[in-house]
Amino acid sequence: MIRSVIAGCGGYLPARIVHNDELAAKVDTSDEWIVERTGIRQRHVAADGEMTSDLARVAAERALADAGATADEIDLIVLATATPDQTFPATAARVQAQLGIRRGAAFDIQAVCTGFIYALAIADNFIKAGQSRAALVIGAETFSRILDWEDRTTCVLFGDGAGAVVLRAAEGQGRNTDRGVLSTHLHADGRQHDLLYVDGGPSSTQTTGHLRMLGKEVFRHAVVNLAAVVGEALKANDLTAADIDWLVPHQANKRILDGTARKLGLSPEKIVVTVDRHGNTSAASVPLALAEAKADGRIRPGQLLLLEAMGGGFTWGSALVRL
Repeated sequence: MIRSVIAGCGGYLPARIVHNDELAAKVDTSDEWIVERTGIRQRHVAADGEMTSDLARVAAERALADAGATADEIDLIVLATATPDQTFPATAARVQAQLGIRRGAAFDIQAVCTGFIYALAIADNFIKAGQSRAALVIGAETFSRILDWEDRTTCVLFGDGAGAVVLRAAEGQGRNTDRGVLSTHLHADGRQHDLLYVDGGPSSTQTTGHLRMLGKEVFRHAVVNLAAVVGEALKANDLTAADIDWLVPHQANKRILDGTARKLGLSPEKIVVTVDRHGNTSAASVPLALAEAKADGRIRPGQLLLLEAMGGGFTWGSALVRL
C-alpha cells in the first residue's frame, strides 16, 4: 500500500521579536501575567510588507533542502492559512510561482489553528489515491495583521511564522511500524463559532476585522477535544500513549499542553514545546515545532509522532506519523 512519508521539514520565523515587556508598555499587562497564564515569553512579528506567502516560501525552500528535493518534483501544494495574502487567488498559487513550480495543483485550506493537520490529511489522501507523488504541505500565518493591539486578552497570545513538510509517496505494508502518515482524524463543530472568530470578512463587513476569543471557554473545550482526538488516533492504530516518542501539539498555551499531557498520562519530556518563544502561530505552529525538533536532533527517523491541534470553528484533529 502507498504511504505518505515525511521526507523533509522546514520552518521560518520573521526577524522581529516582540518580548512581553514591549507589550506591557502598550497594554495593561506584564511579563509575569502573560507567562503565568500562557507560558509565552516572546513572539515573532512579520515586517511591514512581509506577507504570508513570503514566510511560506522560505519554509518550503528549507523543507525541500532538508528532503534533498527539487521544486520540479512537487506536484501538489496545500497551504493552510487564515491570513492569506489576498481574498484570491490562493496564497499557495503565489508560493508555487515563487518556487518556480509549473505543474500540479496548488490551493489554500482554512481550518485556523488545525489547518496544518487538515492540509496534511488532504495531501496524504492525494498521495494514497495516486494523484500526487510529492507534495508540499505548508502552514503559514501573519496573525499580527488581525490582532487588536489594544486587547490584552488576545494580542499577547499570537505570533507570525511558517512551517512546511515535503511528503513523498512510498511503499508500505499497512502496519503501524511503517514509515509515513499512519492515520489522520479531523473534526469540526460550527456551533462554537462565537468562542473564537474574526469579526469581519469580505461577504459580511468587507473588512478584515480583528480576532475575538473567550479564552476560558476555548481552554475548556481544547483539553477535552485534544485528548479525545489523540486517543482516537492511538486506538485506530492499536497503539497506546506509551508507544508515542513525541507529541507535537499546536502551540496555543502551555497550560493546554500540560492539561492534554496529564489526560493522556504522557511525560512532559515527550512533548515538543515552542510556545514560550513562538507564541500561537495558528496553522504554522505544528510544522514549526516539528521542524525545530527535527533540526536539533530530538526527533529522529523511525520515531512515532502524534500531531494534534484545535482552532476556531471549532476544528480539531490529529495525525499519527512514523518519521
